[in-house]
Amino acid sequence: MVGLLPGAAPTSSLDIMIDNLRSAKGVLRFCLTADPQNFPGCVDDARAVTRNVPASQRAVQFEGLPLGTYAVAVIHDENANARLDTVLGIPREGFGFSRNPRISFGPPRFSAAQFSIAWLPAVQSVKMRYLL
Repeated sequence: MVGLLPGAAPTSSLDIMIDNLRSAKGVLRFCLTADPQNFPGCVDDARAVTRNVPASQRAVQFEGLPLGTYAVAVIHDENANARLDTVLGIPREGFGFSRNPRISFGPPRFSAAQFSIAWLPAVQSVKMRYLL
């Protein structure tokens, strides 16, 4: 749904569906950013949108987003300890990105995961990946 108030910038929404989730344990942690420098972590991005939902909830909607280019990173934090657990730098928990880019060493670049939010609501299907 597109929102438009007099004098306000147009906004739209984003629906994210999660596929290939290993279990319903823990939480899904979402990072939505328009800043390539803060992808995938959203650490220093004051305008990033983050959300945590139970892993049993496999769809999330973000509303009131300014039109533009974004990327999404998702972590399946199975033990709900607020971080992506790793062994020798290899993730032990699931992760996924918008547009499901190919993964080699490390996370993809913003450009590989970017998509546009325009007048019509956007939809992204994120396929979770588990390396261990």
